[in-house]
Amino acid sequence: MPEPAAGATSAVVSEWPIAENSPYSVSTAIVVIETAKASIEIEAESDGVLLKRLVPAGTEVDVGTPIALLGAPGEPPENIEDLLAGLGVTKPTAEPTTESDTKSAAEPDASPAQPTAVNGHPVPEEPGTPQRVYASPLARRLARQGGLAIDRIPGTGPAGRILRRDVEEALARASEPTPTPTPAPAPVAAPAAGDHEDIPHSRIRRAIATRLVESKQTTPHFYVRGTARAEGLLAVRAQLNQPGSPKISVNDLVVKAVARAHRLVPEMNVIWTPEAVRRFTQVDVAVAVATDTGLVTPVLRAVDTMPISVVAETTRRHADSARTGRLRQGDLEGGTVAVTNLGMYGTEEFTAIINPPHSSILSVGAVRTEPVVENDVVVPGATIRFVLSIDHRPIDGTVAARWMGEFLSLIENPVRILA
Repeated sequence: MPEPAAGATSAVVSEWPIAENSPYSVSTAIVVIETAKASIEIEAESDGVLLKRLVPAGTEVDVGTPIALLGAPGEPPENIEDLLAGLGVTKPTAEPTTESDTKSAAEPDASPAQPTAVNGHPVPEEPGTPQRVYASPLARRLARQGGLAIDRIPGTGPAGRILRRDVEEALARASEPTPTPTPAPAPVAAPAAGDHEDIPHSRIRRAIATRLVESKQTTPHFYVRGTARAEGLLAVRAQLNQPGSPKISVNDLVVKAVARAHRLVPEMNVIWTPEAVRRFTQVDVAVAVATDTGLVTPVLRAVDTMPISVVAETTRRHADSARTGRLRQGDLEGGTVAVTNLGMYGTEEFTAIINPPHSSILSVGAVRTEPVVENDVVVPGATIRFVLSIDHRPIDGTVAARWMGEFLSLIENPVRILA
């Protein structure tokens, strides 16, 4: 199992495109692995043959663990067990279990299991010794941040081990308002078994839930709103979209405007770290893309120096890769700001949760025709509403307000976006 990203300790074998005893050529995808953020194709470095799969699809495997036996081109599939034994691989990895039963490598046991019996007889606990609590380091950290006692949280892992999801459920229960006495409702029949459907969480959906819950609990959000006239933006887009030229969307122009505004207000091009506020010299912008398994945010590099046609093409390529599960881990890393757009669904305005480690995220609404005032006269005008969510730790309100002013000016004078 290769290391899909720096510091990664495990990944899931998602798919085997190559059958056993099948030849492959250089750059052919031998296996698809899945992390919490993306699916990654592992390509062959040379021609060869896949002699033996050592783990089935759906298995979570530690980095460095053997997952397949590869041979030279034309090598016959003989004495496979002898070959494996000679390489120190004695047996294939165990069959996969459900995600709720699989121990994540990001949540190792806090300490080794203690014996509960010797020669078939129970081992009594020492008097006065508090019962040991088994919990993953991530679960302990989330409980500490949420002000919960770890020993008061029931665990659902093996041998009662407390997992991340147990802490998240406890935090959700703790945030629920205390119910007030109300008259007993009339009895309602229990729903029949066919009245609902449980859709299992994907790894991406679990990662989104965990990351955004932690962001909302640990990142002090504040919000700046603004409305811009959109006639100029639409006119420039129409001029750019001449026959035979690459199609430019409103969102492409917004992404470019975000990068330009970050250049004009460099105090926004930062992230928070425990040691310092880290300011970047180039502007990398993440763009939210909806997929069947959840939202992902591939990052466009150096948008401040990109021509608008390259912004459009790169965004389109990332969106296609996201929807077909071809994004690489590196495509999802970095950036200080994200852009999320629900305007194509008619949404007027919304606020988004910051995706760490970014320090801000811009929500983009729909282009709408509404009454505006020109020279003391009410006339119809095209407008767009924006909401910027900001991390208050590295960015102050005055900086965010300056940024929003520059950004709205760019939207209303779009030639400056392309300068």
